[in-house]
Amino acid sequence: MTTKQNSGIKMLAIMAMLTALAVAADFFLRIPNIGGFLTYEPKDVIITIGAFIYNPIAGLAMALVVCLIEMVTVSSTGFIGFLMNFLASAMFVGVASVIYYRKKTILRAVLGLVAGSVSMIAIMLLWNYIMTPIYMGVPRQMVVDMIPTLLLPFNAIKAGLNAALVMLIYKGVVTALRKSKLIPARESYNSENKRMNTIITVVISLFAVATLFIVLLIFAKVI
Repeated sequence: MTTKQNSGIKMLAIMAMLTALAVAADFFLRIPNIGGFLTYEPKDVIITIGAFIYNPIAGLAMALVVCLIEMVTVSSTGFIGFLMNFLASAMFVGVASVIYYRKKTILRAVLGLVAGSVSMIAIMLLWNYIMTPIYMGVPRQMVVDMIPTLLLPFNAIKAGLNAALVMLIYKGVVTALRKSKLIPARESYNSENKRMNTIITVVISLFAVATLFIVLLIFAKVI
């Protein structure tokens, strides 16, 4: 077995382990029925750690698997809930890891997590504004009224807490994996994934900017 194949197997094994941990966190650490229909779970913490270790593609793949498992197990919101969960995780994990990936410093980790948090908040406000009246059969004005009192505070606290947990435990996880020789002693940018990660970077960046722009337009209209 070549070194490259061995590294690939180790990567898949660690991604599978982190995905399982994220699912477990989703199952056992979730806090449902916040405000009547919102749920907090720390799965994005573990998925983001995986994306920081490897790359944005790995993070998005783990997020997709975890959200699919959630849809067919503990979730009662079906495909709409799956889309909401995946969009939230994809924005938080994707934006944070895109910023952190090419130059792995503490400053870029913080900037990435802040940008990921803002992007996640924006996409959730937009999604709730568009879909909640359709899914729950309530007037859109009711959703608008919930933005400053429930939706914005909840998503801000969720994103901030997840970002803080990533900063708190990421170093310990990486150190343990390095000591176990499951990841290289020094992380480096993998040029073979450069093109795909560049595409992911552009797509996520455009999506985040478009989302923020639409949310600002909605707020301008509401206010």
